[in-house]
This record gives sequence, structure tokens and C-alpha cells, in this order.
Amino acid sequence: MFSRRDMLAVSAAGAMMTANAAHAASFGNPDEPAQGAVNAKGPGNLKDPGPQNEAIAGQFPSAAFPPATDVGGMPMDWASFNNAPKRIQNGGWARQVTRQDFAISETIAGVNMRLTAGGIRELHWHQAAEWAVMTYGSCRITVLDAHGRPYAADVNEGDLWYFPAGQPHSLQGLGADGCEFVICFDDGDASEFNTLLVTDWFAHTPPEVLAKNFGVPAETFAKIPLHDLWIFQGTLPGDLASDRAAIAKDAHAPPHPFIYRLGSSAPTRESRGGDMRVADSTNFVISTTIAAALVTVRPGGVREMHWHPNADEWQYYLKGKARMTVFNTGPNAMTMDFNPGDIGYVKRNLGHYVENVGDTDMQFIAVFRAPRYEEISLSDWLTHTPPALVAQHLNVDEATIAKWPDNAPGVMPSS
Repeated sequence: MFSRRDMLAVSAAGAMMTANAAHAASFGNPDEPAQGAVNAKGPGNLKDPGPQNEAIAGQFPSAAFPPATDVGGMPMDWASFNNAPKRIQNGGWARQVTRQDFAISETIAGVNMRLTAGGIRELHWHQAAEWAVMTYGSCRITVLDAHGRPYAADVNEGDLWYFPAGQPHSLQGLGADGCEFVICFDDGDASEFNTLLVTDWFAHTPPEVLAKNFGVPAETFAKIPLHDLWIFQGTLPGDLASDRAAIAKDAHAPPHPFIYRLGSSAPTRESRGGDMRVADSTNFVISTTIAAALVTVRPGGVREMHWHPNADEWQYYLKGKARMTVFNTGPNAMTMDFNPGDIGYVKRNLGHYVENVGDTDMQFIAVFRAPRYEEISLSDWLTHTPPALVAQHLNVDEATIAKWPDNAPGVMPSS
């Protein structure tokens, strides 16, 4: 007897087999032995009678029943903030996914942080550069650059900030409900839980040295905290203009802003299938080690087949349901599913595409440890190669090739 779980699994696989039946002779893994549900002829091949977590398994249909075109084995390219432990304190919380948790992610470490209204991520700095995207609410940032020029700004959902390595800064939640954001460090081993904190340095410096350094009596420091604050509840700051006036003194302003309004910027590419917005050192000048693209894909659309020649791609899924396939030499191809809060990773130069498999818009942000955003579109390459040459490779006639997009659209609609 089949359980309900078995019947659902067989039904899902059967639907895939039906959809692929017309192409089974020419599509699917051409290597031996054949893979994929479409090639599973024996009785009971698709059953999974052993123990499993149905709640988790249900989120990854492409892992249970991969397309027949998947082949070989590749490093896991999925991780998630959804199951990352939170460090919770009065004033907010944070969780992170670094290379220690996600082996493939060599170039980027990710942090998801929440600050309450008035919650403060204490004054600190890092060994790595910090890039961030606001996903909820409002936040006030402060930073001092390497030339002693102070900067303060308020950022909202869809905005970015960037702090070069070693430049000290702070973050504070604003409004009625504070904020949430995702941070990327340009080092896969960087940790938000191990940063250079101003409270730590004070507590581990002799009072007489503090007195000499700041030109005040040692007794001034009698009540400094002996443990770091990291995240703590503060009072809401005043208006931005007042903070800017208070920090300015005689210092000059930085020549370039530390923030960029990515979410409200004009699309770099746009089609019926969706759009892309790009921020890198060409328009977000301060961001010299991180480039990013905000990608929106309409239902049924696909982030076109492409690759990135200058950096690995770290992805954060903001909304909707996605399915991504990554292609490598070997051949190797692996398909995985992504939901809001999940993280994807694609190594430099590996071909990939991302489908919207839900009924609402799907959106993710792609982050690269590089000064510029670079992409090679498969259709753009093939339509700028002599048509006769392409036709001989793929057994597709030149008239069909002439209909392919030749402008690197970024996102293609379902039809």
C-alpha cells in the first residue's frame, strides 16, 4: 500500500514525466547511466519509504525529483537564514551564514540583523568591507572615513550602504518599529559576532592611558561598561539634520555618499519578464569591492541563461518562489529551490538561470566581490556569433536563431 506521501511523490513525478514525455528521446541526461524520474521505469523507483521531514522535503521538489537534464554532483549551493541561530539581545538580534556554515561561499559572508526602534548596533569596525541592503523599516547610519570626514544618513527599504574595511560606524533603528537588513562582508570567513568594538577597547585599556589619550581625568572612565554592548536598546535619535550638524565640526564632507537608493533607481534592464537594477563602483562610487544586482522576475519568467566572468555570485531571496539550475564542466548540472530568506551561491563563470515557479513576483539580490558588475548572456553571445556557425553546433536553422533576443534582456517572460 502507498502512503499519502508516496502518492504525492509519485503524482509529482508523473506530472514531470508527462511534461517531458515528448522530449524524452532527445532531452534529458544524454550520459549513461540515465538519470531523472523520466528514466525510472521499474516499480517502486519513485517511492521514498524511509524517515523524512515532510515540512522540509516539501520545500525542495527539485531535489526530490530533479529535471532529467541534471547530471553528476556539485557542492550544495543552498543555505538559509531561516535556520541560522539568532543572537538575541535587548535592542535587536542577528544571525549569520559564513563559509564555516556554507562551504561553497568563499568570497561573501552574510548577516541578517534586526534593530528595534532606538536599538543600536554599537560603534565598531571590521577587517572586511561591509555592504548592506535594507529589507524593512528605517535605519540611521554613521561612519568616519579614512581622512577623518564624518557622514550620517537615514536609509529605508531598498537602500544600500557600504563601509570600506576599517572605517568605524554605527547603526540605529528608527521609526515606530525599527528595521531589518542583510549585510554582506567581502570575506567568506568574516563574522558579525567577532568585530572590533569600542566598548571592548575601552574596557581593556588602563584608565591612565585613557586619561592621557582623551585629555581628561582618569576618574571620567569609572563607569564605563566592562562587557561589550554589541546590540543594545537606546533612545531614538533626533532629526538627521541635528546629528549631521553635531558631527560636522570643522571636518569636510566625504566626496561620495556611503548610501545608494537601489530600490528606487531606474532599471538597468527591463522587459515583460521583469527587471534588473545594478549598483557598483560606476554609480555607487564608494563601493569598490562589492557590486550588486536587484532582480525581479514576473510569474513564469526566467532570469536568462548567463554567467559572471569576474566574481562568484551570492544571492539573497527576498520574495516569491525560485528554482535555479547551475551548470559546470564534467558535465555537472544541479537544480535547487529557493524561498524568501534563502541564500544561493554560484561560482564564477558557471552557467545558470533562475525561474519564477510561483504565482507572484520573485525577487532576489545578487552580490559579487568585485568593483564592477559583469555578465555574459548566452543568447547575446550566440546572436553575435555567425549564424551558420551556431546552426552547425545546435542543429537549429538560421531563421530560428534570428528570432533569439540579441540585446541581453536579463529577464525573459514565460512566452
